[in-house]
Amino acid sequence: MSPRKSTEQPTEGELEILQILWDAGSATVREVCEVINERRAMGYTTALKLMQIMFEKGMVIRDESNRTHRYAAAVSKAETRAGIVGNMIDKAFGGSAHDLVVSALGSARASDAELRRIQELIAEARKKLK
Repeated sequence: MSPRKSTEQPTEGELEILQILWDAGSATVREVCEVINERRAMGYTTALKLMQIMFEKGMVIRDESNRTHRYAAAVSKAETRAGIVGNMIDKAFGGSAHDLVVSALGSARASDAELRRIQELIAEARKKLK
C-alpha cells in the first residue's frame, strides 16, 4: 500500500513526532524515541508503530535506502498549523476567526511586540481584501 498525502489532523502523539521531525529534518525511530523519552516514557515499538501509521496516512516519508530507515515530515509545519487552527475555528468558534482572536487575547498575555505584529498581520489581511 503506498502512502497518500495526508488531509487528516494529527493526533497529539503524531504532532509530537512531527515537531521532532521538523526540528531535526529527518530522524530514525530510535532518534525520535530518544527525544520523546526525555519528556515521557515511550517504547521503541510504540514509536515504530505510530510512525508506520503516520507513513500510511501520508504524514511522513520514509527513506528505505539504508538498513535503518529515516523518516521526515511530509507536510510543513505551516500547513499543519493552518489545518489545526482552521479545524479549531470551525469546531470551537463556529467558523468565527474574530471569536478565536478575542478568546486567545483574553486568555493569554500578549507582549507589546506580539500585539504590534498582530496589527501588521491585520493590515496585510485588509490589503488582500481590496
